[in-house]
This record gives sequence, C-alpha cells and structure tokens, in this order.
Amino acid sequence: MAMSMGGGGGSIADINVTPMIDILLVLLIIFMVIVPVTPKGLDALVPQPPKTKQPDENKIDRTIVVQIFYHGNAAPTYKINETDYAKAELLPRLTDIYANRAERIMFVKGEDKIDFRYVAEVIDIGRSAGVDHIGLMTPRILAGQ
Repeated sequence: MAMSMGGGGGSIADINVTPMIDILLVLLIIFMVIVPVTPKGLDALVPQPPKTKQPDENKIDRTIVVQIFYHGNAAPTYKINETDYAKAELLPRLTDIYANRAERIMFVKGEDKIDFRYVAEVIDIGRSAGVDHIGLMTPRILAGQ
C-alpha cells in the first residue's frame, strides 16, 4: 500500500524577505557614512587679542570698526575707527578704504540700546563697499555678573 503525500511538484510563490532586509541594512549604513554632516549657522568673526604686548602699527591700520552710537529719538551717529562720519559718507569712505586691500574684514559695534535696523544698514553698506567678512562686536561680559 503505497500512499502518496503532497501534490505534483509545483513551485512555491512565497518571497524570502531575509536577504532583502540584509540589503536594506547595508544600504542604510552606506548612506549614513556617505552623507556629510555640515554645520548650519552663521559664520561669526570675533576680534582676537594681540599676541604681542606692543601693538603692531600695520595691524592697527588694517582693523576697521564701524561704531553706531545711540542718541535717544534722534538719528544715530557713526564712527569709522575714531573718525565721525554721517551715514551718507559711510559708503564712499568704506569703498575708498577697501579699494586696495586684499583682506576685506570689517567689524560693526552698536550700543546696547540701538535698534538692530541701524546695524543691518551698516552691514548692507559694508557689503556694498566690497567687504567680504563682517563681524559683530559685543560688550565683554565679566564672570559673576
């Protein structure tokens, strides 16, 4: 008595998902390694303290600081290093300063009570004058305050 188990040798239509999961994990690791992690944010330049005790005369001439002073409801006043200028005179003066410079760096310093739009206007004037890097100067915060 012979008994036959199973049917005729037809193919099975089930998908084996184990190799697919392995491939998926390998691809995931490859993409995690390939994708560079780039920091997002604003590049900020901070003036560095001098390395020597005596200031270098050439270094002093290279540093340009535009200061904005608050006068209540009146229009603010502007200084380039230690010389007073009107707002309309800033662009021509900065253009003259940076005409022959290879290093085009400028710092903007505004008082605490000044509206930021005045600082933004000075940054726009600096960009129009051809300044490549513009840094913002803030007051020094002492420890324990």
